[in-house]
Amino acid sequence: MKQEDLDLMNYIGVNSYRFSISWARILPKGRFGKVNKAGISHYNKLIDALLLKGIQPFVTLTHFDIPQELENRYGAWLSPKVKEDFKYFADICFRYFGDRVKYWATFNEPNVMVIRGYRSGIFPPSRCSSSFGNCSSGDSEKEPFIAAHNIILSHAAAIHLYRTKYQEKQNGSVGIVMNAIWYEPFSNSLEDRLAAERAIAFYMNWFLDPLILGKYPKEMQEILGSDLPMFSQYDLKKLKNGLDFIGINHYTSFYSKDCMFSLCEAGPGVSRTEGFSLRTPEKDGVLIGNSTAVDWLYVHPQGMEKIVTYIKERYRNIPMFITENGFGEIDDSTSPTEDVLNDVRRTEYMSGYLGALETAMRKGADVKGYFTWSLLDNFEWTSGYKIRFGLHHVDYATLMRTRRLSAVWYKQFIANHTAQRIIAPKQNPENQQKGSFRSI
Repeated sequence: MKQEDLDLMNYIGVNSYRFSISWARILPKGRFGKVNKAGISHYNKLIDALLLKGIQPFVTLTHFDIPQELENRYGAWLSPKVKEDFKYFADICFRYFGDRVKYWATFNEPNVMVIRGYRSGIFPPSRCSSSFGNCSSGDSEKEPFIAAHNIILSHAAAIHLYRTKYQEKQNGSVGIVMNAIWYEPFSNSLEDRLAAERAIAFYMNWFLDPLILGKYPKEMQEILGSDLPMFSQYDLKKLKNGLDFIGINHYTSFYSKDCMFSLCEAGPGVSRTEGFSLRTPEKDGVLIGNSTAVDWLYVHPQGMEKIVTYIKERYRNIPMFITENGFGEIDDSTSPTEDVLNDVRRTEYMSGYLGALETAMRKGADVKGYFTWSLLDNFEWTSGYKIRFGLHHVDYATLMRTRRLSAVWYKQFIANHTAQRIIAPKQNPENQQKGSFRSI
């Protein structure tokens, strides 16, 4: 991050910035090697620079990456040993940065991480069965649940450490960030309504239920039986009230069609280990929302209100943050500059989704903040630089940043809602500003 980027944030008027720490940058060898002091220095400088601008850091400990050493030694998330490594890493981060960082997310989208890493194999470590993807090894019907189980226990170990060793002095909070898709029943039939419930259970509740309710969703237990790992009594004690907030990355919605009592053609969600629920964006030839340049993103603002309300009602209205929400466009170097910067579809998307979020909040959802994805165009995992989500265009040859229409729109939105004081922005002596639409 450049100083210029802090100025871009100041222009918009945001009061928080979400970023992740690279585990390998801090501990290249995990707990089997030394702490990389250069990595500590890098994040200290970033945190201090943000705070000097009045911008609160919101830190994710793990966004998919893990030291290669741990994969080589014991298979990373497939081994219970990883819990000790993650706890060790979290301890170092809390110790070095926790005096200034008040919001910690242990994992970003662990549901995406295990599905794409251990079921379809399109993300590292690229493990899957031949019927699910093209991998050299793996078991798509078992390994995702083993990896998820170890991630849940790693989260529990980290938050227990924070609460017993750091929270009283540092006065921060720890949560987890889930990718949250809203699933609309394909029809009003009981079968399709149950399929939508299964789709959410096998995707999001898979992680949140153990951390909040102390057990896997009943839908998963009924279908998977003994293939679902068990929690020990010791584990259950650690899992009790296992987070302070829920982070929600919400972009899109899909229809869900029953495949347990009805025949379905092959497609996402139809297998036993996915809950027998076909995921489809289309019904009767009509998409659930306008398509975008991103093959999984359909514009359905109603989904924002529905997923937030669902989480509110299922999990006792635990505080929530919308930790990601945004609109992607294909990189097109042949387009005129004016078209590249005049991102009307992105501003319309943000307006619709933020309006739906306001509706959920006015109905009682305890949403503390909103982060748009993203401040800048950047590297979008397997899409590389082909997809652009930024409020600012980045020329990848020169790295020059140029403000888009959406940045101007968001600045005005923040100004309007700060003036209206939907939620009181200042809440404690550390000048944390929870609850306003002012994060990025």
